Amino acid sequence: MDITCGTDIIEIGRIKKLIDDTNTKELDKIYTKSEIEYCENRNNVKYQHYAARFAAKEAIFKAISSKLSNKFDISWNDVEVLNDENGRPQVNFVNEKVNGIKNIEISLSHCKEYAVANVVAIWGEN
Repeated sequence: MDITCGTDIIEIGRIKKLIDDTNTKELDKIYTKSEIEYCENRNNVKYQHYAARFAAKEAIFKAISSKLSNKFDISWNDVEVLNDENGRPQVNFVNEKVNGIKNIEISLSHCKEYAVANVVAIWGEN
């Protein structure tokens, strides 16, 4: 068994600018349709949720990159962060590009100016 971790923090204003200055086609390169739908339903705090998911993807990439044969084989849309029925964030790998993860835990937080994500991945036999 091996344990890897990743963390990321981002300014919400950076993500707001990215979203406001970007067309939907570009946004689709970073976020899945389900992630966009989730964030857009958050109305006046949607940028905080977009930023938290951006930080989450960065933290996930940091946690798994040492185990990938080619870190460029995985894209933004290969990773999806959605909440379960209790509101707890969950990581979904959309494609089969990441193998060997026994468990992955994620924690997201945000305030007015920043969003942060922490990820712990446990590797081993399933």
